[in-house]
Amino acid sequence: MDYNSNRSKLALPEYGRNLQNMVNHIMTIEDRNERNRAARTIIDIMGTMYPYLRDINDFKHKLWDHLAIMSNFQLDIDYPYAPPSPEFFNTPPKRIPYDTNKIKYRHYGKTIETLIDKAAVYEDEKDRELLIKLIANHMKKSYVVWNKDSVTDEKILADIEEMSKGKIKCTDLTLTETKDILFRNQKKQNQQNNNNQGRKFQKSNDRNKSKQQG
Repeated sequence: MDYNSNRSKLALPEYGRNLQNMVNHIMTIEDRNERNRAARTIIDIMGTMYPYLRDINDFKHKLWDHLAIMSNFQLDIDYPYAPPSPEFFNTPPKRIPYDTNKIKYRHYGKTIETLIDKAAVYEDEKDRELLIKLIANHMKKSYVVWNKDSVTDEKILADIEEMSKGKIKCTDLTLTETKDILFRNQKKQNQQNNNNQGRKFQKSNDRNKSKQQG
């Protein structure tokens, strides 16, 4: 028996053994013009195998790169694009450093810290107050998501003052009631459940229609 485990390893398995055999064959063609023609035929076949990728930018370029890879960079033809070099694939990727930014309160997130920094230096007083109120309400909403217990406005405002290093002080700000936040969250969850349930029933009805038509 001829098992795949006994065959040579495929450079790009998604194209299959037959296409790899075609690439291997054109490498044995001596006439350069004939080799170029055969390479273009293989590119057309590769494109036909994945028609849904035709809208991707540089689709043809990718196919020619794949052809070079499948030939182990040894196919001597007139490439319409500069083929990649083997060194490109043998070079290990650069190390991605870990994010060193520390988040003081993870339940608020890093974006809230950035917004508080912006609000602390906002010049227009009226817009500044509106921005702070929006931030505070969002913080309260985030807090309730992580902690189902009630959270006081004083706690949120104290956290803003601490995170702004004392630049924002608004002890008299009134925020959205916790019960209203919980009600909105529950209402949104119910809507999502109803939508999911409706889609499930719709699929079931579609299957029944198909059976009846068959």
